[in-house]
Amino acid sequence: MTDHTVVSHEEWDAVRKKLLEKEKESSKLREKLTTLRQSLPWEKVQKEYTFDGPRGKETLADLFDGKSQLIVYHFMFDPEWKEGCKFSSLASDFNFDYHVSFTPEQAEKRETYYNYRMENSAGGERPGISVFYKSENGDIFHTYSSYGRGLENFIGAYNLLDIVPKGRDEAGLKNGMDWVRRHDQY
Repeated sequence: MTDHTVVSHEEWDAVRKKLLEKEKESSKLREKLTTLRQSLPWEKVQKEYTFDGPRGKETLADLFDGKSQLIVYHFMFDPEWKEGCKFSSLASDFNFDYHVSFTPEQAEKRETYYNYRMENSAGGERPGISVFYKSENGDIFHTYSSYGRGLENFIGAYNLLDIVPKGRDEAGLKNGMDWVRRHDQY
């Protein structure tokens, strides 16, 4: 049995229409946020970052692969971990400069700058996303970054889970993303 109220179709339709109005308000706000996000000022990337990629050593410029826009998902993968993505920025300051990796000293002191503020958290790696633009003359600009719960907008599964009756079913989990598994672990 369900603990939700069960109503006639007419009653359900009336309540659903009220929710639809709120969803439309949310869509309009999301459009405004998109405009604000796209109008953020850019900062020129001054460092030369290198990565271990499928073709060997690659620069940040190489990752654009002939395109003008690049989204980097900072995958949390500490060198001590046994699993994760082998594509790596370990040999550069990239993840440190974009505030998703922390020195052992920072992690030990629990003083990490993450999500645009100092946090009292341990651990050497956190998730994030950064966006870059490459001009025709080869200059690279950092245009946007997001961390923590701000990443939920970019994880399509969350949007689908948010419309099902049990939602994300995260109650009782230590970390809200503890249910996530790699594709071959389900």
